[in-house]
Amino acid sequence: MTSEEVRVRFAPSPTGLLHVGNARTALYNWLFARRMGGKFLLRIEDTDVERSETRYEAQLMEDLQWLGLEWDEGPGTGRAGDPLENERGAYGPYRQSERQSTYAGLTQKLLDEDKAYRCFCSPEDLMAEHHLAVQEHRPQVYSGRCRRLSREEVEQRIAAGMPFAVRLKIGDEPLRFHDIVRGPVEFAPEAVSDPILVRSAQNGGPGMPVYNYVVTIDDALMQITHVIRGDDHISNTPKQVAIYRAFGWPVPEFAHLSTILGADRERLSKRHGATSIASFREMGYLPEALVNYLALLGWGAEDGKTETFTLAELVHAFKLERVTPSPAVFDFDKLNWLNRHAIKQTPSSRIADLVWASFGERLPARADASEAVHAWVARLVELIAPSVDKLDELAPKAACVFGFDPDAARALPENHAVLAADSARIVLAELADRVRTNSAKVTPELFKSWMNEMKAVTKVKGKELFHPVRIALTGVHSGPEFDKLLPLIEDGAELGLGIPCVHERVERFVGV
Repeated sequence: MTSEEVRVRFAPSPTGLLHVGNARTALYNWLFARRMGGKFLLRIEDTDVERSETRYEAQLMEDLQWLGLEWDEGPGTGRAGDPLENERGAYGPYRQSERQSTYAGLTQKLLDEDKAYRCFCSPEDLMAEHHLAVQEHRPQVYSGRCRRLSREEVEQRIAAGMPFAVRLKIGDEPLRFHDIVRGPVEFAPEAVSDPILVRSAQNGGPGMPVYNYVVTIDDALMQITHVIRGDDHISNTPKQVAIYRAFGWPVPEFAHLSTILGADRERLSKRHGATSIASFREMGYLPEALVNYLALLGWGAEDGKTETFTLAELVHAFKLERVTPSPAVFDFDKLNWLNRHAIKQTPSSRIADLVWASFGERLPARADASEAVHAWVARLVELIAPSVDKLDELAPKAACVFGFDPDAARALPENHAVLAADSARIVLAELADRVRTNSAKVTPELFKSWMNEMKAVTKVKGKELFHPVRIALTGVHSGPEFDKLLPLIEDGAELGLGIPCVHERVERFVGV
């Protein structure tokens, strides 16, 4: 197969938020398409009318774009100039709700060719069959009794207004398909029975086609060559293979991705923490870190050790043949490590833009801020960002730069132990003397000379010297290097951001 022939799709239902399992499926499809020079399609499976919502459709598109997974064919994005109803691609509509006439026409074709039949069994009939099969220890599959109805009996029941479903006639041959992840797979025909294609309609109208039927039709008509999806669809695949056969369509290759588990080895769910892409975004994960991590959930580099990738590097390295069938365990520590790495690699100006709103009233609106304030915030981010795992940690960690409550700082247990020492009282008294006698802006050079003088006078050094001073300046006993922190504090004070300068901090804490 040439690369130009590769066509893959991501086909979510807009019934909820995009979660990590579906996001990984979308990513693997996208990576495979880009690796092979093929096409990545987005198709919306919105036939669940009661649960499908436009807001979920718009959100999942926004999440895909945030991850960097643009689609070549599919619905519009909903962004300015590209409303949701816009489509690009020659195989639409790309929403199942708009393809009902196609499904109806193909159903009639199967009936006319005697490859499908009408089933008049009521839910009570089917339940009775099920119970009997359980009692007799037989497979709980449909008996096929309506398959044996004569044409006259069928016509009589239709004339009498009896509701019916449409079932596919399954032949005697095994249902086989090739799975790129798992190898050859085979199902016995009796394990599939005669699957329903169109549900029975109790109100006299047309019945609703079922998932396995419409997804097969859509994949075939959209010329999908590779179906990459979660392993919860393996049991659906033989039914879909049977539908391909009935229409005489080529069967695509399949790749069923392993389940994602939580740390307790149970299927990942909300009880394990955030699972939706929107939640990870709100928590301060960068898209490149999340994409990097999702790629590693079931796939690995050929060298067996490389773990950090850009999206472009993933495209170059990704091969479906290296996807493992073993379940993947979601590890938040690993994700945090990758996110910290991504933060360090990201320009501070971009991080500043992403976290600006999290500072609230401490900063003016980004659009109203001067160029000098923008530059100051970028410096603040550059100083603090390397010490955080997620962007939502940045504003709390930077809070000490904007000021602190001296009484609250003294009450902290970790500070109380430091400040209770006699050496701390001596050091802070010396610091207060220098603040009282020197009104100059505190530069790193001036501050260093103070500390050297205090060390010589008090004979205190190391943590006993620096921790009390740091608490007096920031309210906490650990943090960024003084030579970078102090200019940030002093410049922030001069910019009118309401930040107390070094003199004011010492005066408030020590009581100069």
